[in-house]
Amino acid sequence: MSGLTFRKKAEPEQRLDLSVLTPARLAGLSTAEIAALPVGTTRQLLTVGDVFALDGSDAASIRFEGGSDRFDRIGEALDGGEIHVEGDAGWRVGRLMQGGRLTVSGTVGGLAGSGMSGGFLSIGGNAGQRLGGPMPGEMAGMRGGAIRVGGSAGSRAADRMRRGTIMVAGELGEDAGSRMIAGTLIAGGIARGTPGRLMKRGTLILCGGAERLGPTFLDNGPADLLILRVMARELAGGELAPLPFDGAPMRRIGGDTAVLGKGEIFLPV
Repeated sequence: MSGLTFRKKAEPEQRLDLSVLTPARLAGLSTAEIAALPVGTTRQLLTVGDVFALDGSDAASIRFEGGSDRFDRIGEALDGGEIHVEGDAGWRVGRLMQGGRLTVSGTVGGLAGSGMSGGFLSIGGNAGQRLGGPMPGEMAGMRGGAIRVGGSAGSRAADRMRRGTIMVAGELGEDAGSRMIAGTLIAGGIARGTPGRLMKRGTLILCGGAERLGPTFLDNGPADLLILRVMARELAGGELAPLPFDGAPMRRIGGDTAVLGKGEIFLPV
């Protein structure tokens, strides 16, 4: 069987909720039943068939040919299978992912990977604000899995992150790693603003440096740590590669001492 393909007919005039288009939710449905699923978010009723031309039948492998920044909630709660988007996507891509693989070749909006607990999310372009972070009112952000961003990330990436790994090839927006509980955030570019604000635990590896550090962080000096070499070697062999660091000595900053203070930020020596 060939994978299930959704070919965009034209740019939608409204934001779309595509959370229903996951392998688990489409399993066992006919092409006609899938085409009739509602995806509109305004008073104008839109169905899958209004927006996409469908081809293929294997819902375990889904492909969107033609993306849009109005395609919201793609891969939300994905727990297996794979989804690939050729182009851009909107908000909440991969939110609450539990497993599987989701790849977007272009740019995505805010809250990508929000609250995810497993699986792999790959973004070819830039990511919006609160990458891997929580929705308003939630106490924890990303709880597992891995995210790779080929471009830059917006403000508050990894906010309230509890577990997992995020690798951003470019720069980070303001306040990356804010209120971090655990997990690892790696960036190749500079971190804007004050990274790690109120982090309790967790690790930030900022290969491009930081714009500034909070006054409640402590400079521990250069650190030649075995764990950095092990981490670089292990991650370099996986899906997060290529990495912006190779395990060489880095300057270690401890904090945030305004809270628990067991987090760490690694900067170039």
